[in-house]
Amino acid sequence: MATVGNHLSNFSSNLLENCSEFRLGIVVSEWNESITSSLAKGAMEVFQQAKVAHVEQLKVPGSFELPLAAQFLFSTRSDLDGIVVIGNVIQGETKHFDFVCQGLTQGIMDVMLKFNKPISFCVLTDLNQQQSLDRSGGKHGNKGIECAAALLQMVKLQKKL
Repeated sequence: MATVGNHLSNFSSNLLENCSEFRLGIVVSEWNESITSSLAKGAMEVFQQAKVAHVEQLKVPGSFELPLAAQFLFSTRSDLDGIVVIGNVIQGETKHFDFVCQGLTQGIMDVMLKFNKPISFCVLTDLNQQQSLDRSGGKHGNKGIECAAALLQMVKLQKKL
């Protein structure tokens, strides 16, 4: 496992510079809310440290709805530079996990390419709740922090080009 023994939520403070003009979105799934709210909190902390000008926040019922909500945001808010989508899908006893994960992953990619704007994929796809807890502020850090940092990097790259 790539994250065993690693706390990956650290990033260079240089990343936080020159972000005050950014306008970003966060779309958060309400399913497994104890996990997703922790991820969203981590992302918002990064955006606040970076002094991001504006963060538009939406909540959706589940992870499968994340792509459409991201598309809604980009369609109605053309001034947004990027979005982080936050969700949590825990494998159960049926193939539902596979269908949800595949559909939302492809959906996010489609929206990103359609609008030519970055979307940071902060969707935990874990085998059990403990793995999700470990990645939402536990022993492996907070993936919300990491995804917010990745989004800042991608927005900076796009603006540079």
